[in-house]
Amino acid sequence: MARHVAVVTDSTAYLPPELLEKHHITAVPLTVVLDGEALEEGTEISAPALAEALRKHRPVTTSRPSPETFAATYRALAESQPGLDGIVSLHLSAEVSGTYDAAVLAARDAPVPVRVVDTGMVAMALGFCALAAAETAEAGGTPDDAAAAAGKRAEGTAAYFYVDTLDYLRRGGRIGAAQALFGSALAVKPLLELADGRIGMLEKVRTASRAIARLEEIAVEHSGDAQVDMAVHHLAAPERADQLAQRLRERVPGLTDLHVSEVGAVIGAHTGPGLLGVVLSRR
Repeated sequence: MARHVAVVTDSTAYLPPELLEKHHITAVPLTVVLDGEALEEGTEISAPALAEALRKHRPVTTSRPSPETFAATYRALAESQPGLDGIVSLHLSAEVSGTYDAAVLAARDAPVPVRVVDTGMVAMALGFCALAAAETAEAGGTPDDAAAAAGKRAEGTAAYFYVDTLDYLRRGGRIGAAQALFGSALAVKPLLELADGRIGMLEKVRTASRAIARLEEIAVEHSGDAQVDMAVHHLAAPERADQLAQRLRERVPGLTDLHVSEVGAVIGAHTGPGLLGVVLSRR
């Protein structure tokens, strides 16, 4: 059956490959610059390799896809799908990345209409928005319908994170130096949340075990009895992630889908090894 709406996102959505393929979602890769070498997230640098580089204090930065990369993606979709009515291009928060801006520039000269959306999300919070758009397109929705479905999903999505240290977020300019220094001075373990497209401090907890237990409580409280999809993210902490996921399966009555995955190099570069995150998205 011909597809009339194509859905594009970026590699920070961290959607499992099988879901990208099933729903025909195209993920444009961001770039990690390691020791001056530019590497595509997901294909040229893995999360474990990134974690090891961070532990060794090697210089790591990230960069958005170029407008030319987006333009080539939009052209390829239009050429491969005759009769395409439009493309919905959904990206991580413009507050933390220039990816959205690059997509907007490319959309101006695309051969088919492109609706570029700043979801205000990161990681699987973005991934769930892309899935909502793709499912709407599959049901016969227009590009506007698909974009609206993504926006509605974003409104019901929350993301919470535990990190071992705020230092990586401080280095990348994602959190203020004063907050990072305050956390280090008191030896607290920070819990963060995604709010208004930015990563901010939610709570400060004294130990890692208490912080992870509190992360679980927040996820359970926020879910309530609603039908929710969840993702548990980690970087170089698979046992922590599996244990948290199992407890959430037992404690969240309306849990529908639960994905456990290691974040990619772009998000990992700003959070550092030990990251544990929960994304919950109301259906």
